[in-house]
This record gives sequence, C-alpha cells and structure tokens, in this order.
Amino acid sequence: MRKDVERIINNLRPALQGDGGDIELVSVSRTGVVKVKLRGACAHCPMSSITLKNFVEKHLKKEVPGVTEVVSVQ
Repeated sequence: MRKDVERIINNLRPALQGDGGDIELVSVSRTGVVKVKLRGACAHCPMSSITLKNFVEKHLKKEVPGVTEVVSVQ
C-alpha cells in the first residue's frame, strides 16, 4: 500500500508546490492511516486542515484501497 500512497502523493505535490507548500509521507499503518508532514506554506496555512482532508485524503481514499484516514504530524 505504501508504494501506491507514495505515487498518489507525488502526483499531488505539484498542486501544493504551486502555492509554496509541499507534503512529505511519514508512514502508512496496517489499518490504513497515512501520516504526512505539511511543509512550506502549507505548514502554517490556516486552510491546511481543509487541504489535507478535502484534497489529499479524498484522492488517496479514491485511488488506494485500504486508506482510512490522512493525518498531519509535526
């Protein structure tokens, strides 16, 4: 599952980088919880939780069977 998650995150990165941000994959658990670090502008953006859930999590759940949640870690 990790390779599929990495592939999707790499596909999403240009959209985040276009706004001065970035995303780094930290881990993928057996239960489908994906942990990421938001970088750059995304790390301090008040809209980052919306971006995380409505953009990153939405795409990962759609494309990678087994993903249950995406959470941001420091």
